Amino acid sequence: MASKIFVRERRKIEKGEKKPRYRVLGVSGGDLKIYVYHIRKKELEQMAKAVGAEIVYIEIEKENKNK
Repeated sequence: MASKIFVRERRKIEKGEKKPRYRVLGVSGGDLKIYVYHIRKKELEQMAKAVGAEIVYIEIEKENKNK
């Protein structure tokens, strides 16, 4: 079974901000342990490549401000 890393974009991040953009939601399969909650895309891709994992990007709903 192939390992998968589930991530989503952070909600409270401004455009052009120099902070990590993704939040790790979970990992399935393999022995990969992640010790951070926020991670940069480049770091995520390098980790996935090193352990042969697939990255699954979770879509989040945009809040409707006209409620």
